[in-house]
Amino acid sequence: MKYTPYIGLEIHSELKTKTKIFCSCKNDPEEKNPNINICPICTGQPGTLPVINREAVKKTIKTGLALNCKISEISKFDRKNYFYPDLPKGYQISQYDKPFCIDGYLEIKGKKIRIKRIHLEEDTGRLIHPAGKNYSLVDFNRAGVPLMELVTEPDLSSEKEAREFAETLQLILKYLDVSEADMEKGQMRVEVNISLTKDEKLGTKVEIKNLNSFRAVERSINYEIKRQSEILDKNKKVEQETRGWDDQKEITVRQRKKEEANDYRYFPEPDLPTLYLDKGFIEKIKAEIPELPAFRKKRLIDEYKLNDKEAEIFTINKDLGEYFEKVISELAPRLPVEKLRSLIKLTTNYLISDVLGLLKGSYFIEKEFKITPENFAGFISLIYEGKISSKIAKMVLEEMFISGADPLHIIKERGLDQLKDEGEIEKIVKEVILKNPQAVNDYKKGKKSALQFLVGQIMAKTRGRAEPNIVQQLLKKLLQ
Repeated sequence: MKYTPYIGLEIHSELKTKTKIFCSCKNDPEEKNPNINICPICTGQPGTLPVINREAVKKTIKTGLALNCKISEISKFDRKNYFYPDLPKGYQISQYDKPFCIDGYLEIKGKKIRIKRIHLEEDTGRLIHPAGKNYSLVDFNRAGVPLMELVTEPDLSSEKEAREFAETLQLILKYLDVSEADMEKGQMRVEVNISLTKDEKLGTKVEIKNLNSFRAVERSINYEIKRQSEILDKNKKVEQETRGWDDQKEITVRQRKKEEANDYRYFPEPDLPTLYLDKGFIEKIKAEIPELPAFRKKRLIDEYKLNDKEAEIFTINKDLGEYFEKVISELAPRLPVEKLRSLIKLTTNYLISDVLGLLKGSYFIEKEFKITPENFAGFISLIYEGKISSKIAKMVLEEMFISGADPLHIIKERGLDQLKDEGEIEKIVKEVILKNPQAVNDYKKGKKSALQFLVGQIMAKTRGRAEPNIVQQLLKKLLQ
């Protein structure tokens, strides 16, 4: 690459609070009816006064602490002045020179990406553009929802790094329970600042606004690197501007000239007091921070000897990882420690392959999952002890997934218990041998696959109930 890209991100996340940031209106991102959760305060009526949502402040500070930020002991809100139809007051209450969190970092594959600031502001309303109409509609349900903005330094150097930063941050926000950070629902939006240079001096910055998917983050950066490179190759100057991303055409398009801070005429919000955050308040918030994704992944690898991919799955899907640990804790007292490794492997395989397969791409949510950890542990024990075959195990798990019933109850009710009677199994083995002379001849010629074919026929005939070891022994004996 001729030019070095310098990439910074601005990531907005709607916070999970019961009410909006400056009023008592419900904060409900699922509300479909327009202009239901509104009041004179969030619609900017004259004479109204805002009141700060304490929980929104706490969640912002919690995020900052998790991302190694310094927390400002003195903070304030400011008015950011601009005019747009979805901004009812004609200005946005935000933070300018005294944000809550400064000078943090997030580590991505050993590289520290510096975080310049994390501040709190109010979200805007939402514009709706009916197809084929010459007007727009405004829904103010989102106006006043607490919006946390994180700004990085231009430390990212590729589209892959930018995507990984955004994905990692999203997971941390979910672990902290500060935001659902669902990009499809607009609860997390990414803006990219990108410039190209041949030396260490930063080039002209271009902003790409409101990216609502990780794919869009990656593709827009890719396109913009190519676009700016072509301009610089012609010895022309890249213009400082704000661009949007056209997802269908996969190109960035000019929206407007880039505004500077002075264009917004920031000044202290006169209706809100300066905030003084004492150390005790900050320490209480710090104590609420749970185990974060990077630490959890490392612990899962160290404690359960999982491989990187398995630990990654249990980390990304937090509920599944917690369920896995509950199942293992149920299994641990049942068998000696030296045998626990096999149980961990079995549990991991069935959760990642079979359970996620049954969910068909849906996210694992424990409160919606019918199988209790105790019953799943019992199911794993039955497989480990050889009481059910892998074929029967799949049938039992499917039934457990639907009904949540105890595995022993399902086995008894459906007559799936292990068949160990050698006399009965021998009759079936003889019958299969007589019906498959070609496979018998192939086996005698040394083809190992023929033996597995015959075993498969026997297991099919017994619906997977025959004890596999007995089947193998009798089959080899009779074939000889």
